[in-house]
Amino acid sequence: MFDPVAVVPVYNHPGTIGAVTAQILSHGLRCILVDDGSEAGCARILRELAAAHPDRVMLLRLPFNQGKGAAMAAGFREAGLRGHTHVLQIDADGQHACADIPLFLAQARQAPAAVIAGCPVYDARVPRGRLYGRYATHIWVWINTLSFDIRDSMCGFRVYPLASLLPLLDSVNIGRRMDFDSDVIVRLHWRGVRVINQPTRVTYPQDGVSHFRMWRDNVRISAMHTRLVLGMLWRAPRLLARKLR
Repeated sequence: MFDPVAVVPVYNHPGTIGAVTAQILSHGLRCILVDDGSEAGCARILRELAAAHPDRVMLLRLPFNQGKGAAMAAGFREAGLRGHTHVLQIDADGQHACADIPLFLAQARQAPAAVIAGCPVYDARVPRGRLYGRYATHIWVWINTLSFDIRDSMCGFRVYPLASLLPLLDSVNIGRRMDFDSDVIVRLHWRGVRVINQPTRVTYPQDGVSHFRMWRDNVRISAMHTRLVLGMLWRAPRLLARKLR
């Protein structure tokens, strides 16, 4: 059985979440919107979206802002309770190409045990500092997996198999904020979950809202990489043996 649902973490994106939700629904997906403690205006829009599509949009509200990772974990668990097999994760800010959703779902249907990981193709508006920072993370991820299997660990456009993801969430403390995307995909890779890299266009609108905080989130990501390196060291024999096979 293949029964996917979209999960969208939302924290104060009132100007884009309506269009993102409409595009998700246009591809025949149900949608779980996770309100991560948004302000009143955005919270109202989310309630209106759920009320307008009661059979296709479910609203899950967290009592206060807990971070992207925490919002996604709540959405994953809700998807599991509702009997879905896969979750399509996509951001609320409109930077991901919703037109590529069928490509991600087709890959997941053909390889249902794999993670389908977005591999960004950027336009000219991408901030250079963010781009260079991503490459630093790529290098650490390649070290932490002893492979080049994960081409981009920070893209928030993915399809996850819940059969592998939910047991991971139940047994490991995954990053709860901007460290989530890299943390979770490395740990799934450690568990032998195949990663399929799907190229997808990513845009950075000039008036877009970003919740990435340079100092705070870079410190958090650095701490995550330190933990992952330590975890890789005792897994290294097994990872190397997997490569030889």
